[in-house]
Amino acid sequence: MQLVVGRIGRAHGIRGDVSVEVRTDEPELRLGPGAVLLTDPASAGPLTVESGRVHSGRLLLRFAGVKDRNAAEALRGTVLISEVDPEERPDDPEEYYDHQLIGLDVVLLDGTRVGELTEVLHLPYQDLLTVEKADGTEVLVPFVTQIVPTIDLENQRAVITPPPGLIDPEDADVVEDAEDVEDARGASEEPEESE
Repeated sequence: MQLVVGRIGRAHGIRGDVSVEVRTDEPELRLGPGAVLLTDPASAGPLTVESGRVHSGRLLLRFAGVKDRNAAEALRGTVLISEVDPEERPDDPEEYYDHQLIGLDVVLLDGTRVGELTEVLHLPYQDLLTVEKADGTEVLVPFVTQIVPTIDLENQRAVITPPPGLIDPEDADVVEDAEDVEDARGASEEPEESE
């Protein structure tokens, strides 16, 4: 199985180093020295990592055969792909590879089926799970423990506890205007006791 593990950015310096946008939780394993990576476009690779280092918070890699800035700049925008055994699991039991999650049944705590997990979106602040419901509509579910407390790979299901309105918009608590917001706040506040 192939996993996208990075994307090459700008050249750095004159000796062939490139910055890499990391797209893996295991860069030391997938992008370490000696790693052989497939590429998209395929004509750019395969590339073998010769060395790597972190500079100002960015990963810099040097690939075998890429000896100058021009060769490094020619790789800009290339997607780096790692071959992974489909049975391989991350070391951390709370982490999952995307391919392990795709196709899972998504159910509520009571077992009610919501749909099928079709995609994992990696955004800067959190990951989202795309769930296709039986009627063909899609729902984006934040991949956080409070909403997705259980991933059960053995039984091929993800258990979710969505807030009202996430799965069915008609169940949402809708606030009409600023006055309703104040009313809602006032109703939730406890009156102070006087002595």
